[in-house]
Amino acid sequence: MIVPLHIIPPLRTVQVMRYLTPLREGGSLPAIAEADDDFLYVLKFRGAGQGTKALIADLIGGEIARAIGLKVPEMVFADLDEAFGRTEPDEEIQDLLKASQGTNLGVHFLSGSITYDPAVTQVDPLLASCIVWLDAFITNVDRTARNTNMLTWNKELWLIDHGAALYFHHNWSNWQAQAQSPFTLIKDHVLLPQASQIKEADAKIRASLHPQLLQNIVQLVPDDWLQGDDEITPTEKRKVYYSFLEQRLQQADLFVNEAINAREALI
Repeated sequence: MIVPLHIIPPLRTVQVMRYLTPLREGGSLPAIAEADDDFLYVLKFRGAGQGTKALIADLIGGEIARAIGLKVPEMVFADLDEAFGRTEPDEEIQDLLKASQGTNLGVHFLSGSITYDPAVTQVDPLLASCIVWLDAFITNVDRTARNTNMLTWNKELWLIDHGAALYFHHNWSNWQAQAQSPFTLIKDHVLLPQASQIKEADAKIRASLHPQLLQNIVQLVPDDWLQGDDEITPTEKRKVYYSFLEQRLQQADLFVNEAINAREALI
């Protein structure tokens, strides 16, 4: 059976069984954990500093990347029950686990992968351009030479950690202005020097990325991740995420031209 392009399969749900290793490279203390399906996952915790907003950005950004043909490890909803982590000796980690009861985000652990190093590995120009396009689209500030958030696995480039994207949701009042932003921070993108086919990437992606697909990706976000201290309801927030992405897609020339100009300034 042929699945329509706008259909986004639901994420699987797993139960976290064992906390294995903290990954202290990030401020949010993600960890490698084993789930009840016997796979290992990099676990992103709802109780970490940025809360569920980082999980939402990671989920939406990662699934958009997957939808346009980029390689992203499988993401799952990872449940922590209230008893999990009671025996953890590290007090900081124990507090994090207690604050993360419920649904978290798990990203399939790519065993044997290595961090992408731009000094060692060259990326195909069209692939580099597609990644630059994606990060300008979702306003991802965190794909720089300092922190590439890409892995080389089985001789292929995989994207991870989009939790710093969609930063408009830290201030809901200005989302419309952010939607129309050219995203000047694209000048710091680690792949920009190799992205010589941004116009070609733009044409390729716009042919496949359409509003219904974006809406279906936003629908993946659990309602309880959209709860907050503000007075905006989960339904209203979901509408804002979709409207932000739809407007950026409609006005993609803004960030595409910004990326092209930023690259020309580099070379």
